[in-house]
Amino acid sequence: MTAPLEGIVVADFSRVLAGPYATMLLADLGATVIKVERPGVGDDTRAWGPPWAAESSSYFESVNRSKLSVVLDLTDPADLEVARSLAAKADVVIENFRAGTMGRYGLDHECVAAGNPGVVYCSITGFGSGAGAALPGYDFVVQALGGLMSITGEPDRDPMKVGVALVDVLTGKDATIAILAALRSRDVHGLGQRVEVNLLSSLLGSLANQASSYLATGRPPERMGNQHPSIAPYETLDCADGVIALACGNDAQFVRLVDVLGKPELATDPRFGSNAERVANRVELVRALEERLVTSTAEKWEQALLEAGIAAARVGDLGSAFTRATELGLDPTFAVGPGRTAQVSHPITYSDHAPRRDLPPPGLGEHGRLVRDWCATPAGNPLVFPVRTHGSARQPAS
Repeated sequence: MTAPLEGIVVADFSRVLAGPYATMLLADLGATVIKVERPGVGDDTRAWGPPWAAESSSYFESVNRSKLSVVLDLTDPADLEVARSLAAKADVVIENFRAGTMGRYGLDHECVAAGNPGVVYCSITGFGSGAGAALPGYDFVVQALGGLMSITGEPDRDPMKVGVALVDVLTGKDATIAILAALRSRDVHGLGQRVEVNLLSSLLGSLANQASSYLATGRPPERMGNQHPSIAPYETLDCADGVIALACGNDAQFVRLVDVLGKPELATDPRFGSNAERVANRVELVRALEERLVTSTAEKWEQALLEAGIAAARVGDLGSAFTRATELGLDPTFAVGPGRTAQVSHPITYSDHAPRRDLPPPGLGEHGRLVRDWCATPAGNPLVFPVRTHGSARQPAS
């Protein structure tokens, strides 16, 4: 089956997480992604270890599968000419340098589009291209500045970041959406365009009900630990041997919940008759539920609640998460060759095609000869994606 982005060439000048995550998703969908890296060191994340994978850091390997790598020194005239040729032939150019950097090399949108009017040019910034253009954009800082930390953690403890660079991931997804929309527009109108995403806007756009709460009331939401500001019970509750995460989204579910717990009278208690009343009387509600939950284990309660159609789960770790996903038939990982770290599967399934799974993350400059040769060919000459048997020898970096 033909992949939806087969034939699309992406010139990837991005590094670290948001941009490489976006281009990995495009590669999964069949695009040929050419990763441009610095001489000697490549993408910063190649050195971000421990932990280490077989041939690089596990961080780098998490977002760089199925790409071609070429090493280009943009301060070298010959290499810069290759970079400009690559941008001139690409369908998509993506970059996340500070404002003005690409322009110094004649690789900004205006210069590239002058000779390649169909190009979709995606810029990823920390805080936009206006007043915040000079500010460095790091996920951790944006989590702090953007309010995510203010609503994460226990109310009597310091603000807490999320346990993964979530803003970078969300921004990478937004960049992918923007690129796909611009490619569709090009199909209709024949011209490309510049699209821009920034970390702060992607974070604010993802805060959903919390952002809406502030806009509706003028009061910033506060940290509530594992509790939900608008739903109860929707939190972790104590059992005999630990905690269980319990999500009860409506009154009918609450009736089933208290029936399983052997406390059906709670459903008609005026303090708990509706969700709004349960939120208002959360302390008393939690006390009443935990009186029953502590009489048995989290595992037994999880099984009983799930059988009753109540969302509940023991708090696990990544090991148990992958195990559970496998048990549910979700195929959460796949192999990319002997001795190579497994990859997390593309998160979407499609009825008409399967995501690409043929290349592990590249070695630094692994495909330099292939990319340079292609850049030297006339426009319209297709770039043939290499077919490689897992574990075969790498091309020398160039």
